[in-house]
Amino acid sequence: MPRLLLALMLLAFTLPAAAEVVTEKIAYEHDGVELEGFLAYDNDIEAAPGVLVVHEWWGLTQHARDRAVELAALGYVAFALDMYQAGFLTEQPEWASAWAAPFVEDRQKMRDRALAGLEVLMQQENVEPDNLAAIGFCFGGSTVVELAYSGAPLSAVVSFHGNPKPIAPEDVDRDEHASILVIQGSEDPYFGPTPMQKFMAAADAADLDWQVIWIGGAVHSFMSPQADTRGMDGVAYDKVAADRSWGYMQAFFNEVFGMD
Repeated sequence: MPRLLLALMLLAFTLPAAAEVVTEKIAYEHDGVELEGFLAYDNDIEAAPGVLVVHEWWGLTQHARDRAVELAALGYVAFALDMYQAGFLTEQPEWASAWAAPFVEDRQKMRDRALAGLEVLMQQENVEPDNLAAIGFCFGGSTVVELAYSGAPLSAVVSFHGNPKPIAPEDVDRDEHASILVIQGSEDPYFGPTPMQKFMAAADAADLDWQVIWIGGAVHSFMSPQADTRGMDGVAYDKVAADRSWGYMQAFFNEVFGMD
């Protein structure tokens, strides 16, 4: 047998099997509402930090699912939750606004629905229960900051082009303090410097661990490749901004979880 062929055969037997990202839908319930989330993980990793993914106000979009898969490829167990109801997904801003409104107007309702998704993530056998984080986009970004305020068992949260509300110090859970990273487009017409100053002042007053990164030139929804199809002013995908922001998130998680 030629030496090269023999070497290739031996290599085939010694290389480990390629890791595979496994995905599955998970049905669950909260407050009498049937929900359906999306789980993604690397089947070659026995235990890993868990990351909750909270979608934009459109519902559990393909973008949120794709981000869960990307997180799984990075070595996390990711669960993209459902804030509305199984099958609730729209391209119409009027519907999205109506579905999001009850949660935007009632921050406890927002927290409770997100905590139901976090509970599903924590129930996964391959999740390290002491290493949890959450990320969210737009409406989802606001949601994960609320989780940080609530004292949810999270080490870190990342808000991408969200609208985080300021919080009174007495309304922040004093036992748990998830670190907060807010990444915002400098040209976002829906959340500019003035509301951000209010958020930062409140976070300081509450003695929270927070960071804000402004992405120059980016508008709202810069993380979502589907943003350009929405037909909304001030909403557009920006690949450079998205890639940089994803990198900032990874550096943040590497710090929090000690992952390379």
